[in-house]
Amino acid sequence: MALDRWIGLILLGIFLAYGYTAWFTMDAALAPFMQRNPIWPSSFPKILSILGIVCALIIITGIEGGQTKVGDIDYRRLGDYNIGQALMLLGLMVLYALLLRPAGFLFSTAAFLILGSVILGERRWITMIIVAAIATGIVWYLVQVVLGIYLRPLPGFIGG
Repeated sequence: MALDRWIGLILLGIFLAYGYTAWFTMDAALAPFMQRNPIWPSSFPKILSILGIVCALIIITGIEGGQTKVGDIDYRRLGDYNIGQALMLLGLMVLYALLLRPAGFLFSTAAFLILGSVILGERRWITMIIVAAIATGIVWYLVQVVLGIYLRPLPGFIGG
């Protein structure tokens, strides 16, 4: 079986477990007044689980594969791929998650976007900084003001 089908099979298992949780266990602890709402906290996870299961089944059955495959991933030659970049990006994601609270959302998100761009090979510094600042500001504004979810914008020692 090809690598993409194995990945589809793994994703199917993940989405089945996620769907089981969304459909059968998340709503059990709801307060009685919330059970009368048309949209529950599990509504979006239910939709995501259905879409994920459908997409995984499409990958497994090969329905999407109408074109010829060029450059399949050969797991025996993983050394030929950019594994270093992938591992650095994974490390950067872990570092971002660890620094999100102590360094604040604005700094850690902008730094993540800029350093991620550098790892992927971008060298236009002014463009990277401008795009990271705008994207970080927009996301912070949407989460903080529109959704009303508090995100510490600045590091704790500054008083954010």
